[in-house]
Amino acid sequence: MKEKPQIIAYLKTSCGWSNGIRAILAKYDLPCEEKDIIKNPQFRWEMEQKSGQPLSPCVMVDDHMLADISGEELENYLLSNKLVETSVRATEVPLNAPCTDEQHAAMGKVKQL
Repeated sequence: MKEKPQIIAYLKTSCGWSNGIRAILAKYDLPCEEKDIIKNPQFRWEMEQKSGQPLSPCVMVDDHMLADISGEELENYLLSNKLVETSVRATEVPLNAPCTDEQHAAMGKVKQL
């Protein structure tokens, strides 16, 4: 197995799918540069330019863009490319879940500030 990959994650402040990505990164103790696309519109633009689409989360692993993915999909990518070894550590959040209505409402308030 090679050294830990360089990871940039384009995530929402609070979102089911974004939380799934965070859970996988924590499960495998992977360092990550997190770019909050809600708090910083420039990061959303950057994500769209790099991924070619507007949906999130998007995760750049080394030089490979994984667009509109869940925590499950990120974990499968990392394992299948031998970037991590299988871990039995549990996550505290679902890895493939949408945002709740409350999370959407909270993100709307952030955008208005």
